[in-house]
Amino acid sequence: MRLIFKAVLLMILGATLAVAKPTIYILATGGTIAGSGSGSLDSSYTSGTVTVDKLIAAVPDINKIATIKGEQISNIGSQDMNNEVWLKLANRINELLNSGKADGIVVTHGTDTMEETAYFLNLVVKSDKPVVLVGAMRNSGSLSADGPLNLFNAVNVAISKDSVGKGVVVVMNDEIHAAREVTKTNTTGVDTFKSPNSGKIGTVFYGNVKYYMNPIRKHTASSAFDLTGVKELPRVDIIYSHANDNPDFVNVAVKNGAKGIVSAGLGNGNPYFSVLEALGEASKAGVVVVRDSRVGSGETTMNGEIDDAKYGFLTCDNLNAQKARVLLMLALTKTSDKAKIQEFFLTH
Repeated sequence: MRLIFKAVLLMILGATLAVAKPTIYILATGGTIAGSGSGSLDSSYTSGTVTVDKLIAAVPDINKIATIKGEQISNIGSQDMNNEVWLKLANRINELLNSGKADGIVVTHGTDTMEETAYFLNLVVKSDKPVVLVGAMRNSGSLSADGPLNLFNAVNVAISKDSVGKGVVVVMNDEIHAAREVTKTNTTGVDTFKSPNSGKIGTVFYGNVKYYMNPIRKHTASSAFDLTGVKELPRVDIIYSHANDNPDFVNVAVKNGAKGIVSAGLGNGNPYFSVLEALGEASKAGVVVVRDSRVGSGETTMNGEIDDAKYGFLTCDNLNAQKARVLLMLALTKTSDKAKIQEFFLTH
């Protein structure tokens, strides 16, 4: 009887452990991780040709650590990422996490706009559960393709209890980066993703997850932003400054209905003199203008060489221009009050 009891106990324990595996949804959007080329030594390839089922099948070990489910949200190169896909992706993540169907989410994504999607989700996902973006710099058929190990690491980050409450993160090349801080810094290198102002927040080495820092800006469950009832996002354009610049692009943006402009200025966010005046006129006309910098790191400070109060400009804190655009779009879904929008830049 004692042996029978032990056998039954082991069966129950085994069944309990099997049920206890976390459920991770892999939501695929395309990109190089889902790309394929004509040969292992050919650098040319087409993004978004491999389906989510094939991505999962290429890394069978993830099924040992989690119950994996896959969905194809889109299948595009991330240079073609758009607001419609962002809204679809964010709404699906919120549905899965808040319904209890998923313990964590992994989003496979192209690297060109991964940082923007990550920050968008960081601001609109309403859950503390892990959300991890992952991609690849080498397509699936390339020699030393980095996608499979990146995906394995991403799933391990998604099931880690230490990932809870960290906000959206990006996992690439054995590193974990906070969505707000990370940016792509190299066109082809596998170590392209860096966080210039803060550094990575953790590492993941063959599935071994370690965190060293916590993001402290508002994100996910603590974020001020909510997509409930939001069907479209307002137009916000980025104007990139250069020597001997002209105001034409500012004027075109205003004419074509931009509700906000992010000025990627020179140095500490300084526009060329004629661009400065055009931005000032845009601000007077009700367009929200945020000064940023093309430099790539550091804070764009208020009232340096530019009298922001005079022109009615806001500043981006230390967000890069592409992320400032994301935050300004979401801010404009809530308010046109400049003081409130500036507060968002200082807290998110």
